[in-house]
Amino acid sequence: MTKFVIWSSVVTPPKREGAAMKESDLKELGEAILKETRSDITPKQLIKAVRKAHPEATKKEIVRAAFYALIANADREPEKAAALQDFAIAQRMNDDELQN
Repeated sequence: MTKFVIWSSVVTPPKREGAAMKESDLKELGEAILKETRSDITPKQLIKAVRKAHPEATKKEIVRAAFYALIANADREPEKAAALQDFAIAQRMNDDELQN
């Protein structure tokens, strides 16, 4: 008769990447992006600034939240909306190029 020994170990929770973000998380991240968005900020600086407040956020989630913030605030803050549009599209294009 064969005996099996089961070792217990700490199980880490799965990464959030691949799982859909909740709308509340998306909104919260979008608000952080809006707070940091200025006409003179670079995409790298924006991602770094947002990650200070939300260190768990992935680049993909930040880009999604930028699109969300763009749609939600385009009529109220057109200057920020234009900057967010440029950021989100540029980041999506960069991601697409890396995958091909």
